[in-house]
Amino acid sequence: MVRLRLRRVGLRNQPSYRIIAADKEKPRDGRFLEVIGFYNPRTEPATIDFKEDKVFQWLSQGAQPSDSVKQIFNQVGLMDRYAKFKAGESAETLAEEAKKVYASRVVSSKTNIAPKKKE
Repeated sequence: MVRLRLRRVGLRNQPSYRIIAADKEKPRDGRFLEVIGFYNPRTEPATIDFKEDKVFQWLSQGAQPSDSVKQIFNQVGLMDRYAKFKAGESAETLAEEAKKVYASRVVSSKTNIAPKKKE
């Protein structure tokens, strides 16, 4: 079974994630089928970027999103757009709607640096 899930990238204490399509049995950072997006929780608001056509393709082939990926999808309204896609709405109108959503999420280029722990 194929799952859409997070793959951790970045330095220690500075995580960012790629959203990937991978076999359910593979390890978190193991082999994967395709990169379909990017998620950086350290910016304000979080940076979220998807190749929505690829996401729709994987979902229509039966891929299941993990719980964390499902929450990220809901933050940008992707699951609502997928429901419209299944209902027969054209991909072009959904792409325009997605561009508006991503443009409205103004993201600072600076990341939040975690404060160092006092020992």
